[in-house]
Amino acid sequence: MRIIPTVILFCACLSLSAARQRASPTPQENEARSNQQKARAVIDRMIIALGGQAYLTVQDLYSEGRYGRFGHNGDLAGGTVFFRYWQWPDKDRLELTPQRDIVQLYVGDKVYEVTYKGSQLQDPQKDEGVKLAMLRHRYALENVLRTWLNAPGTLLLDEGPTLAINRMAERITIINSSNESVSILVLADSHLPAKKVFYIRDPQSRERDEDEEIYDNWRMVQGVNTPMSRLVQHNGRMARQEYLQEVIYNRRPPDDTFTPKLFSRPKK
Repeated sequence: MRIIPTVILFCACLSLSAARQRASPTPQENEARSNQQKARAVIDRMIIALGGQAYLTVQDLYSEGRYGRFGHNGDLAGGTVFFRYWQWPDKDRLELTPQRDIVQLYVGDKVYEVTYKGSQLQDPQKDEGVKLAMLRHRYALENVLRTWLNAPGTLLLDEGPTLAINRMAERITIINSSNESVSILVLADSHLPAKKVFYIRDPQSRERDEDEEIYDNWRMVQGVNTPMSRLVQHNGRMARQEYLQEVIYNRRPPDDTFTPKLFSRPKK
C-alpha cells in the first residue's frame, strides 16, 4: 500500500469543501477524500473493539494498581500503589501510597496537590512535570475519540501500515480545528489501539518532543475493553509504567471526590 505524505493529504483535505462546489474534483481531492474515509473506517472498527457505545458513554471509573516512574537514564526512580477516580470530561483524582496520603487532583484546567497540610494549586508554567501531565490529559484517548472526532473541522489521515509492539498496525492521524494532532496505531488483527503518539514544541529550544502511550493486556470490563497495562514514553525514554489490578466503571463517585480541600478517602 502506498503511503500518502501527510502534508499533501492535509492540504488536499482542506480543499474538500471547495471541491464540493465544483463539478469535477481534482484527482488529489478524490484521493484525499478516499483516504479520510478509509481512516474513519479504521477508527470506527477500533471504537467497536473498545466496546462501542459502552466505551463512548462511560461517565466515570475507579481503578487501582501499581506504577513505576523512570529517570532520564531509564532506571526505575520510584513507584507505589495508586487509586484513581476519573469522571468525564475533565476530572481526575490520583491517590498515591498505601496510605493514600498524597493526592494529585485535576479539575478542568486546574491542578492541585493535596496532602495532610492542605491543598496547593500547581503552576504548569513553573513545573514541567505538571505541564506535561496536563497535556497528557488534553491528548487522552477518550478525549480524542469523544470530543475531537466529531467536532467541526477535524481531519483524519490514514498514513499506512506500520509495526506496533511487533504486530502489524495502521497509523491514523487525527487533526482538530486548532491544528493539534494525535496519531493512533491500530492493530490489524484485534482492531485495538496499540499506541497513541502526540508531539509538542518546546517553547525555548523549538525542538519537537514526542510523547507516547503504549497499551497492552486488554481485558473486557463491563462491556468496555480495558488495557490493564500502560507504558508512557517521552522522547523514546520510559517515563511511567502502570499495571491495573481492578477497574470499575460508572460507580458515580460523590461530588466532593474532586473538591481540592478534600483529604478524607472517598468510598470505593
